Amino acid sequence: MEKFDVIVVGAGPAGNGAAYTLAKAGLSVLQLERGESPGTKNVQGAILYADALEKIIPDFRETCPLERHIIEQRMWLMDEDQTCTGMSYRDARFSQEPYNRYTIIRARFDRWFSDQVKKAGALVVCETTVTELLRNGSGKVIGVRTEREKGDIYADCVILADGANALVGSRAGLRPEITADDMALAVKEVLFLPKETVDARFNISGTQGVVIEIAGNVTHGMLGTGFLYTNKDSLAIGIGCMLSDMKKQSLTPYQLLEGLKRHPTIKPLIEGAEMKEYSAHLIPEGGYKALPQLYGDGWMIVGDAAGFVNAVHREGSNLAMTSGRMAAETLIALKAAGKPYSAVNLAAYKRTLDDSFVMADLKKYQDVPTLLTEQPHMLGMYPRFLGDAARELLTVDGVSKRAKQQKIMADLKGKRSLLGLLGDAYRFWRAFR
Repeated sequence: MEKFDVIVVGAGPAGNGAAYTLAKAGLSVLQLERGESPGTKNVQGAILYADALEKIIPDFRETCPLERHIIEQRMWLMDEDQTCTGMSYRDARFSQEPYNRYTIIRARFDRWFSDQVKKAGALVVCETTVTELLRNGSGKVIGVRTEREKGDIYADCVILADGANALVGSRAGLRPEITADDMALAVKEVLFLPKETVDARFNISGTQGVVIEIAGNVTHGMLGTGFLYTNKDSLAIGIGCMLSDMKKQSLTPYQLLEGLKRHPTIKPLIEGAEMKEYSAHLIPEGGYKALPQLYGDGWMIVGDAAGFVNAVHREGSNLAMTSGRMAAETLIALKAAGKPYSAVNLAAYKRTLDDSFVMADLKKYQDVPTLLTEQPHMLGMYPRFLGDAARELLTVDGVSKRAKQQKIMADLKGKRSLLGLLGDAYRFWRAFR
C-alpha cells in the first residue's frame, strides 16, 4: 500500500507551487498529472508574475525559460471592424533588474517547473487520471483512486489543483458544479515571427516585451476581452468570452479570434506570421462570490480549481502559485506541530488567504461580474462612443471645436439619458472602488 504525506492532483502553477514547497520542506509528496507531461494540458496567455514565483523559488531567473520582460502595457478599446481607442504606459524602470513580469511559453515553463519539483524530492507521475477521492468511515479524505490497475493511493492530505473544470472536487461533492455564468472560454494562437520583426513592430529591443489588453465590442456584445503578447520570436494572441454568452451566440470562439486578427489595428502587427499553436481553455471568472469551500478534513483546493482568477486585471497564475504555496505552508506548519490535517486545523489555509492579496483583490472586484453582465453596454456602447468622439475631434473639416463638442454630447445623450449616465458612473464606481 502506497502512502504519502500529501498527494497533489495537477501539475499547473498551483500544483507545482504546492508540490515544490512541500517537497523542499521534506514531506513525502506524490504529484499526479493526467497529461503526457506537465504542461501538455495547460493553457495561458501567458504572463508570469515574478513576485509569486520568487516566493517559491527565489533564484528562478537563473534557469527558468523566460521569453521577454514587460516594459509596456497598452489598453485598447476596439469595435468589431474599424476603431481602436487606447492608452499606453511604458516605464524604463521596468527594464531594471529584477524584472517584474515576463512572457513565457507555458509548455516550456511547466516542464522547467516540474523539473524543480522532482529535484526537490517529489514523485511526479504523468498520464494518470484521478477518478475519485478515498474516504474513511468518518468522511475524511485519505487518498485518491486512479484509473490504473490497483490504483488506490493513500495520503494524509490531498491538494486539488486540477484546473478550471475541477472534476475531482465536483465529483466528490466538495464543491458545486461550475456553471456557464461563472466560466469563460478563451482561444489562443501562437504566431511565429522573427525576433527582429517583433522588435521593430513593437518598438522594443533585447528582451523587452509589450502586453496589449483589448476590450470593447470586438467581442460582438459578449462579456470578454482579448490580448496580444510579445514573446522572443512569436506573438500570443487570443480572445475569451463568458461561456453563458457563447451559448447564446451563433459565433464560435474561432470566428471571434479570426475577427480580432483581421481588425485594422491588429492585422499589421501580425502580418506574415506563421501559426505554430492553437489552443482553448476554460477560465473560472465568477470571482469572489463564486468561490467554493476551500478546505475540509484531509483536503484543500488551490488555483483555478478554487476559482482564484482576477478577471479585471487578467491575473491567474500568480494567484495560483500563491494559493499552492500557502496550502503547502499550512501543511508544513501542522506537521511540524504534530497536528492532524483536520478541517479545524486546515482552516489556517483560509485565514492565510484572507490576509493576502489574493482575497483582497477578489473582494475588491466582487461586484464587477454582475455589473458587466447586467449592463452590457459598458463594454459595447461606451467604447464605440469613445471611438466616434475621437474621430470627430481629430477630423479637421472647418467645423469649430465647440460645435464638435456639442455634437459629441448630443450623440452621447442620444445613446444614454443623463439619469442613465449618472447611474452608470455610480455603478462603475461602486464596482471598482
